[in-house]
Amino acid sequence: MSGVETWTSAALGEVPHGFLGRAGGVSTGIHAGLNVGLGSDDDRAAILENRRRAGEAVLPGAALVTLHQVHSADVVTVDAPIPDDARPPADALVTATPGLLLGILTADCVPVLFADAEAGVVGAAHAGWKGAIAGVTDRTLDAMEALGARRERIGCAIGPCIARASYEVDAAFVQRFLDADPGNERFFADGGRPGHAQFDIEAYVAARLAAAGVQRIEMLGQDTYAQPDRFFSYRRSCHKDEPDYGRQISLIAVR
Repeated sequence: MSGVETWTSAALGEVPHGFLGRAGGVSTGIHAGLNVGLGSDDDRAAILENRRRAGEAVLPGAALVTLHQVHSADVVTVDAPIPDDARPPADALVTATPGLLLGILTADCVPVLFADAEAGVVGAAHAGWKGAIAGVTDRTLDAMEALGARRERIGCAIGPCIARASYEVDAAFVQRFLDADPGNERFFADGGRPGHAQFDIEAYVAARLAAAGVQRIEMLGQDTYAQPDRFFSYRRSCHKDEPDYGRQISLIAVR
């Protein structure tokens, strides 16, 4: 659809998918653009129109399925449409059912899209730092395999998220990751302030996917925080003392 900005990945081949930004929507004010977040304080009619436009931009006529995201490692297997007011609490979803458009909402966290085109199985995961360290991507792969996917055939794409240059964390945050695996030290760089570091969550998620056996991974390298005209950002909204923030969506489907 004209005006909706969409990024795609060669890692997902011809499978219908897209990482959408904030362009092309009807919301105004601090939510201006394609805000699809039902949990935001935006006008609900605008949110629903934005969600319709998002779906039409990727697979017209498909039924959009999203979650009540809770920063978990929980995965839902979907085989039928789910009403917006019945969204299950989870942070990833998988399907082998054609015509269902799986959607993950983000505003700095990492959206990951998965596809085994040969098996006709796709997945989408919301990997904030809590879900990422808890293994949300690993569990998405497991759920796809349960539907007939094969890990060595699954391609993964990591969409727009907060970049290392924009993601300052404190020493306690770093220690959580070092306690989980001392090798995680490589994802942190010295920060601009004592006792702080810059976290490369995009690279961390990619490394988790590779360690789990995924052989085809693409990182889009788009920093949500640093591009206010293109993306919503929770952290940027906090730094600007705004009362709320919009969410963008990442979509994938079995045709």
